[in-house]
Amino acid sequence: VTSEEDGTAVVFDLPQRKVAKVVPVGPRPRSVAFLPDGSRAYVPSENGATLAVVDTAKLSLVTKIDLGKGMRPMGTVASPDGKFVYVSTGRSRMLLIVDTSSNTVAGSVDAGERPWGVAISTDGRTLFTANGPADTVSVIDVATRTVVKTVPVGRGPWGAIFVDRQ
Repeated sequence: VTSEEDGTAVVFDLPQRKVAKVVPVGPRPRSVAFLPDGSRAYVPSENGATLAVVDTAKLSLVTKIDLGKGMRPMGTVASPDGKFVYVSTGRSRMLLIVDTSSNTVAGSVDAGERPWGVAISTDGRTLFTANGPADTVSVIDVATRTVVKTVPVGRGPWGAIFVDRQ
């Protein structure tokens, strides 16, 4: 759980029904993405232009990745293999690609007007961004790092989730 007011990630001990730890992550945290093995959590700070990396075993901050001036990180999702975390940047238009082995920005894609939520297919080949004010979803090919389709979806899409219907 993130707390916008004080820029923290709050970890709950569910069996004990209490707060286990509060980790500072930066101003206005917007989402959390966990690596598939659960070892790390990635939390974007919209007003800090950073991505906090949290060690989930130690419940401590590993590092904060500087995403660059003007970036407003919002949505996050990890690739199924855990090699990358993808970060939508709202007004900044970009979908950032973070290499989890080095915790550095490895690339970007212009996803369209205000990508907020982000989802990934179960095979890791396709990303989807919910582009709020544009009323669209961008479909992004991971291999080529390009938008292959923009789909009108209705007013103000905020989040995205991929469901495999096999």
